[in-house]
Amino acid sequence: GTKETGDYRPTRRPTPSKRMTLKDKTPVTIITGFLGAGKTTLVNHILTAKHGKRIAIIENEFGEVGVDDGLVVETKEEIFEMNNGCICCTVRQDLIRILNKLMRRKDAFDHIIIETTGLADPAPVAQTFFVDEDLKEDLYLDAILTVVDAAHLSAHLDEVKPEGVENESVEQIAFADKILLNKIDLLKSDDDKASLVKKIRSINARAAIIESQHSAVDIDSILGIKAFSLDATLEQDAEFLDTDAEHQHDESVTSVGIEVADAAMDITKLEAWLRKLLSSRGEDIFRSKGILNVSGTDERYVFQGVHMMMEMSSSAEGKFEGWGKDQKRVSRVIFIGRNLDRSDLESGFKACIA
Repeated sequence: GTKETGDYRPTRRPTPSKRMTLKDKTPVTIITGFLGAGKTTLVNHILTAKHGKRIAIIENEFGEVGVDDGLVVETKEEIFEMNNGCICCTVRQDLIRILNKLMRRKDAFDHIIIETTGLADPAPVAQTFFVDEDLKEDLYLDAILTVVDAAHLSAHLDEVKPEGVENESVEQIAFADKILLNKIDLLKSDDDKASLVKKIRSINARAAIIESQHSAVDIDSILGIKAFSLDATLEQDAEFLDTDAEHQHDESVTSVGIEVADAAMDITKLEAWLRKLLSSRGEDIFRSKGILNVSGTDERYVFQGVHMMMEMSSSAEGKFEGWGKDQKRVSRVIFIGRNLDRSDLESGFKACIA
């Protein structure tokens, strides 16, 4: 295994292995969002929708109305409650224990959902999937889904917190692979909606936004979407590379996207740079992701990070496709975090060109 220095795990060089491909693993979705944003309604919607998936739900009660028992029995889904209320502190042991229990009856489920509490930071939950080798054999993180209340989000995002206190709604937006903009009917005008979307985009340029009322969404748009590791936006959407987007004052959380289209990357240099960047700045960087064109190989490399932890994998492992024969090979990375210096990140990344 690898030694941990702080919370950071160096990646091993990806090697083709007999590891299971994603098809054989159970996807896990983390649902996060403020109390009252509609998470429980969403979970109930998932439980009652006719999608034919068998779903296990792990939730930690935190003064929120639990999922209605009647529903649970009816749909044969299973709900495991974490007993410690707050998901941050002992979350890893607790979560690993529950997931291991679920994995012993692996054939019983098609999907696992972890519902975090209103004020919890999704990082420790997501990082569990980087840390535990056994879980990685059986599970993969499908997406972090943040449910927000359209009517109140703007006020939450603008809330000024005392020195050293996190604005959790900003963090939850920053972590998201997909954002469910719920209670959209409560917005007074299209202008309100446009300015809210703009605000979300200024924090997280890459997460897809879905609008909903009463958390009613098409299940296929939120489960089994593989958005955590390889996401479509990163592959297709050049909009997140908008370098001229206006930047708020530095304290705020922003996204920096970088693209290198005309050269391949030196994987050794790049890993060393990322390692150094994340070990020194990881606290401020909520998410980092990239798809990489590496020199000397036809394999596609992908990395993702949550704070100081990151993981690099290659298409040789069979989880995703290599570069197509005529496909344009482009390296794209995105960092979402606090006090990000675009020119600094850009020169650092470009210094790793082979």
